Amino acid sequence: MESNPKGSATFYQYKLIQKINVSTRVLQIYITLPLVFIVLGTIFLSWLSLLYFIIAAPVVLWIQYVISRSVLLITGNQITKKWKPSFKLPWIGYMPDQYISYSLFKRVQMHNFWIGLCISALFIVWAPPAFTASLVLAHLWLLLPRLYTLFRLNLGHEQGMLKFSPSDASYYSQ
Repeated sequence: MESNPKGSATFYQYKLIQKINVSTRVLQIYITLPLVFIVLGTIFLSWLSLLYFIIAAPVVLWIQYVISRSVLLITGNQITKKWKPSFKLPWIGYMPDQYISYSLFKRVQMHNFWIGLCISALFIVWAPPAFTASLVLAHLWLLLPRLYTLFRLNLGHEQGMLKFSPSDASYYSQ
């Protein structure tokens, strides 16, 4: 085994393949979506839609956190340093803090999408329809930037790495 000439540090070389920028216009549209949902919910479902959406957003964040963390623990991935709660737009929720494998990120987000949607749909039995709609819309709204990134990066291979910053999502190959 060869010794590292610069000491004990390891250097990784990643080649940028694709970068998805988040423009201020897209961010403004993303921020106004919940307002549109609330207005439409107030008109068509219940006048309590604002209250329901305010309650649904933290509930959905918690559900997504539990699902993401469970998937990461079940697959045996190290999550202590790589994943952290983020409250920066547009990446709200439990997000990777470092470079993350594209396939792992895709697996976590797909589980998040389907299991979260099923849990939200279960509320139709016990909660008012306006609250269930708020849960579903908050779930979709929080996942929208991540799913958009996955669909834009829909590549034939999943060997690369993802890195998220407040203004972009970057896909690198090793």
